Amino acid sequence: MVTNTFIVVILAFSIYCFYDKSLMSKYLFHPYSIKHNREHYRFLTHAFIHADYMHLGLNLFSLWMFGYMVEEDNFVYLFSFKHDEETAIKLARLAYIGLFTGGIYAASITEYFRNRNNPHYSSLGASGAIEAVIFSYIVINPSQTLYFFVVPMPAWMLGVLFLLASYYMSKRKTGDPEADKIGHEAHFWGAIFGVFYTIALEPSLALEFVKKVFH
Repeated sequence: MVTNTFIVVILAFSIYCFYDKSLMSKYLFHPYSIKHNREHYRFLTHAFIHADYMHLGLNLFSLWMFGYMVEEDNFVYLFSFKHDEETAIKLARLAYIGLFTGGIYAASITEYFRNRNNPHYSSLGASGAIEAVIFSYIVINPSQTLYFFVVPMPAWMLGVLFLLASYYMSKRKTGDPEADKIGHEAHFWGAIFGVFYTIALEPSLALEFVKKVFH
């Protein structure tokens, strides 16, 4: 499964970079280097390294929770109506790769344009891509119960609250990198990408989403 591959690569590469800071520096997201040194690979590679074990653990746990369901259940189901099982599985895996990698770029693009002339800005981690996966799940399963800590609520409601909180937190950041190291804007745009990408795969999901929310 593609999710297994992502988890193994992220885990191995992140841990390796914990002990080789020069390698971490080479592959993290650094808009200034992307623009001025043409190191475009940083758009993609930064998602496979993390700041510490806590950061790594939280992201891999989230990917483990939602990645398998989206890849092996939800996407296969979407393609099974028009294709045989083997073809549906192959298309689902390709679509899942597109969701994850697209989420990486979507989560980074606004920060690139804002900081392409700022040599002091950098970021890393797969949060934006994982939010794309989570929100793809929410679009397909809006009535499914998820938990905000210990509070149960429909998936769509948790998604709305998350988007509002991420947008608010991204706007209130002071600019002090030590004040808030969480990439709220990356979370927001990764989530938005997940919504629109999934609906683009199957447009009827938009109407189904509305029906389920207002049922």
